[in-house]
Amino acid sequence: MIAARLIYERQETEYYRARIQAARLVSSERIPRSQWPTNEEIRAEVRALATGAENAQQAGPQKFDRVFADETPSSDPFREYLALLLPLEQVKQSPVYHPEGDALYHSLQVFTLARDQLAYDEEFLLAALLHDVGKAIDLYDHVAAGLEALAQIITSRTTWLIEHHYEAQKLYDGTLGARAQRRLRESEDYDELLLLAACDRQGRTCGAQVPDAEEALEYIQGLAEAFGV
Repeated sequence: MIAARLIYERQETEYYRARIQAARLVSSERIPRSQWPTNEEIRAEVRALATGAENAQQAGPQKFDRVFADETPSSDPFREYLALLLPLEQVKQSPVYHPEGDALYHSLQVFTLARDQLAYDEEFLLAALLHDVGKAIDLYDHVAAGLEALAQIITSRTTWLIEHHYEAQKLYDGTLGARAQRRLRESEDYDELLLLAACDRQGRTCGAQVPDAEEALEYIQGLAEAFGV
């Protein structure tokens, strides 16, 4: 699938633009949008490309080769994380709530703040970095869209943190119902959820210094290597 290869090879970072470019490469005539690949189909093909590249590589140190021991991951989840993160640069947010600009810049700010707080908690740091990836898929239901895209490549703890980070924001606003508050407090990761929400709130600064997406992912991967996981 041409659109997936454009994303995988980073010739395009946004699914819509990749589809347009692929359509132009396939035919000089207009291709109906009903025949365009969906985001889900593109993501599946990116995953297949990553798997094929992994199988073709010789043994030795590899970039973005982290896997989780307690889940069933893809062969190269970090490449998939990168493919989901990069389109966020094209997601422009409301200047009222996000004066910092695009969703990728925001996500990298949240990651940096989270690293300052819990530098060795890779699951928490992944949640901080990936919490908004769904905004490049479905801006109106970005939490569900992001979790669907991340299914099988993040742990259950990271999933829970991302799933409930928006509710934690409501806690700060005082708009979350009492029953929902009690449900969140029952989790052993409640404190980390509140910390994630705080980083989410603070990660909206114009001009903040952040790493790029690759550097952030390499840092998280390095945690696993340092601890021999």
